[in-house]
Amino acid sequence: MNRRRFFGLAGTSLAGFAASTLLGCRGQQVGEVMKDNKKDLVGNTAAGAETYKPLIDEALGKLLARQGAGLQPVSAPVPAPKRICFVGLENKSSEEIGDFKEQIIETIDTRISTSQTFSQVSRKFTEAGLREARLRPDELFLPAKQRQFLAVMESAGAPFDYLLFATVTSGTTRSTSDNTQKDYMLTLELVNIQTGTPDKESASIRKGYRKSHGLR
Repeated sequence: MNRRRFFGLAGTSLAGFAASTLLGCRGQQVGEVMKDNKKDLVGNTAAGAETYKPLIDEALGKLLARQGAGLQPVSAPVPAPKRICFVGLENKSSEEIGDFKEQIIETIDTRISTSQTFSQVSRKFTEAGLREARLRPDELFLPAKQRQFLAVMESAGAPFDYLLFATVTSGTTRSTSDNTQKDYMLTLELVNIQTGTPDKESASIRKGYRKSHGLR
């Protein structure tokens, strides 16, 4: 084998090895189980766990604590848990929240169910009741529609004391084309079905986004 052919073959092999190595690294995806003491990842284009979890903790925690404190005197016997019918989450933000919508709903359901003061009407009963009454969740703000829905739920063996509505909103501020601030808000509205009295609680988080231009 002459030297020219040898070095040509060697160069081709090295180039092929380098290319396959780069392609292998570029196409490889790995995962890890994140322990509880590890912070959530921060979404670089939209809100995620780092945004929605604290919003639920703050808004729902304050709302349930305030309602629970007004139910009975400290010396009175502990009454049966009041039943909350959570009729769903409305997304009015500028972002699609995707599978986080279901997770937000399930998280709120679980928090209510594990509280000592309130219990949660099964989501399956709620969805079936809305279909039976032919009502949309936003129609339940009307007292007549509330009574109609309550009658359907009572006949199904799932009466309730409160209706709970949840809404996600956002506001956008742009300082430059590369820097954006988004204010995310979760609003919870709890309506006493007997008195029609509403109670609202909100929580908000500010988040900054910026474009990276790489190495300079």
